[in-house]
Amino acid sequence: MKKTKKSGKNWKKFWKLGADEFNTQFFGVSKDGELTAIEGNHIYNINDLAHKYGTPLQIIFPFVLEDRLKDLLGYFQAYIKIYNYKGKFFYHYPMKVNQNKEFILPLLSEGANLEVTSGNELWIVKKLWEGEKFNSKIRVLCNGPKTDQYLDLIEELRAKGMTIVPIIESLDEIERLSKYKGDIGIRVDLSIKADTHWDKKFDRFGIPEKDVFDLPKMKNLKVMHYHMGSQIKTQKSILEAVKHGFGIYTQLQKIHPNLDTLDIGGGFGILHEKKKFYTAKVVSSNIIKLLKNLSDKAGIKHPNLIVEWGWYIVDPAQITIYKVISEKSIPKANAKAWYIIDGSFINDLKDTWTIHQKWHTIPVNNMQGSLKTVWLAGSTCDSDDKYTAGGNYILLPKLHEGQDQLIALLDNGAYQDSLSSHHCLLSAPMKIVVKDGTITVARKRESPDSIGKLFGWTNGDH
Repeated sequence: MKKTKKSGKNWKKFWKLGADEFNTQFFGVSKDGELTAIEGNHIYNINDLAHKYGTPLQIIFPFVLEDRLKDLLGYFQAYIKIYNYKGKFFYHYPMKVNQNKEFILPLLSEGANLEVTSGNELWIVKKLWEGEKFNSKIRVLCNGPKTDQYLDLIEELRAKGMTIVPIIESLDEIERLSKYKGDIGIRVDLSIKADTHWDKKFDRFGIPEKDVFDLPKMKNLKVMHYHMGSQIKTQKSILEAVKHGFGIYTQLQKIHPNLDTLDIGGGFGILHEKKKFYTAKVVSSNIIKLLKNLSDKAGIKHPNLIVEWGWYIVDPAQITIYKVISEKSIPKANAKAWYIIDGSFINDLKDTWTIHQKWHTIPVNNMQGSLKTVWLAGSTCDSDDKYTAGGNYILLPKLHEGQDQLIALLDNGAYQDSLSSHHCLLSAPMKIVVKDGTITVARKRESPDSIGKLFGWTNGDH
């Protein structure tokens, strides 16, 4: 029996749904207390989808990707016009954030360029290129350490007509890339540090500031790139890096006069907990205004601008659904009980374990019922396979005999798939895509046989 709504309580607000500041503007609560996702006039009942396709289940929302990228492009283009900025703006999606086809193709359709960090990622771009899956004007940036295989593929695609820009990562790449028959870039390790989730006291990426001015003159050097880390916590850190990076850009341009593009990398943060957080609209305005003022003061052309904000674009576009399979009481803790789920944090949402990511966790059903303070545990035999909200607690509905309790963890479109594993040989979640009122199975649920093959076991082995 479904519970009726308790009078006077705004459950949508309680679960922080329908709110731009929490990136949940597409989610709501049905009159029966079940989680819904809204795409225009289409409404998807997440509880129904979970029961139809089973759990663990990951749901991809391409319309969220498209809306976020359209908004971001719109912000920069609007402020370029408002401030009379003469440089061009380019968005490059960093493929390492999520390489799934269901993420990349919608972003390409909305005008994203690409950034790759390995030869294998570039191989995917090659397949798209050969299949005429994107506009011939698309530009691909190539970051990361360059193996011979990676460099060979870069040169092959350039020879075939792709606008592909390798970014010099270290001094030992200069000899080969300085002879490259196309535009190149250089990554600079800025001497300043940003307020990020990670400690960047020592950075192995890019060429140190003190060395970058000693490089030989390169007529094809067009892009100066830097990256300040991931999940930058303050707008101040973003703008300070732009100002500092611009100072290096102006000095480099005196040596390499064809330099015309500043790539400020990724790192734009996404809200998981705090209510007060910077927004893309405000930051894009301030970046353009700052670069215009700095350029005018220096008496140089406004640089073209590239951003690689991947986490910001894709994180809200995927959610993961689990079923609670059992409950264990916890004496003397912030939480009253463990809820054991039918999946694994250490496998499916590895940032829970590696960087202690805090997830926006909500029920999928019984959203209007009585609640309990709990911790969550995965189904592996590993003591780290858990989620405790940093030792605090998670509020979820009390369990009812004979009724499944489903939970959703939001904002896991970034990085989790490529980091996932098969500890205890558990199956990865099934993946479905919801778009235009239809449901498509993107990845079937793994069978014991298919997982065994990953570890060398085939039929007939003993």
